[in-house]
Amino acid sequence: MSFFREQKIKLAQRLLASQYERRQIPLPPSEALRRQAEEVVDEAGRIARQRGQNVLAIVKELIRDLRR
Repeated sequence: MSFFREQKIKLAQRLLASQYERRQIPLPPSEALRRQAEEVVDEAGRIARQRGQNVLAIVKELIRDLRR
């Protein structure tokens, strides 16, 4: 796995964890949280290719949408 992908996944994990805490929902096991983060990063990559946008901005947007 590339360095940049790993960094995106770590950022997504932190953002997901903060969303869980904000909503006062218990955190899932670390493997489940990592899988969710990987899915968010993959989806952000697909969207970025379609729109030509920054992946990290899309990751933040996707996680923000999850809390709704």
